[in-house]
Amino acid sequence: MKLHKESKGTIVVASVLFAIIAAVSIYFLEMYSLLIIIPLLIVYGLVFWFFRVPNRDILDHTENVIAPVDGKVVMIKEVEETEFLKEKAIQVSIFMSPLNVHICRFPVSGNVIYKKYHPGKYLVAWHEKSSTENERTTVAVESLTNHKVVFRQIAGYVARRIVFYCKEGDTAKAGHEFGFIKFGSRMDIFLPLDTEIICKIGDKTKGGIDVIARMKD
Repeated sequence: MKLHKESKGTIVVASVLFAIIAAVSIYFLEMYSLLIIIPLLIVYGLVFWFFRVPNRDILDHTENVIAPVDGKVVMIKEVEETEFLKEKAIQVSIFMSPLNVHICRFPVSGNVIYKKYHPGKYLVAWHEKSSTENERTTVAVESLTNHKVVFRQIAGYVARRIVFYCKEGDTAKAGHEFGFIKFGSRMDIFLPLDTEIICKIGDKTKGGIDVIARMKD
């Protein structure tokens, strides 16, 4: 199983803690140490599972909007996007549980025209206010269909670190990685009002694969 590069520090810390706790348990509890070691092994395995990098065949897309993350669609509504677009847009929000793949991908192809990191709170990721009050990043891409699309990584109650690798001027390719969020979190995508929304609330998405909307050329 291939692991994401963001796993290195977390896995080192987890390995050291596991070794120390296991050694202390064996020394003091002897045969009863298994009552502690077995649950620890499960947690340790989940850490590796969280940072997995699945093999996915990413296609080229022009009009399609691709799910940027694995997760569940929790919101589709018309909102005012006040940071970059400063106009009404359709917001599609996808919630990621700690068991989902947390690689973040470009939802559309085009050019990166804006990026910004915002420190903030750590409300639960499905909370509506998390979009404007939590730690987050905002990226905007001018798509191949000449639309401006904004998407936002949002830290959740558990997540404490967001990374994004793109910079202004970069070429965005739908379905390809631009960042990562450690543990439970959310992704918001802001689309033009005339966008054809294909997904619905409750849908499970597979990042880089599933088409969630289509923009008019």
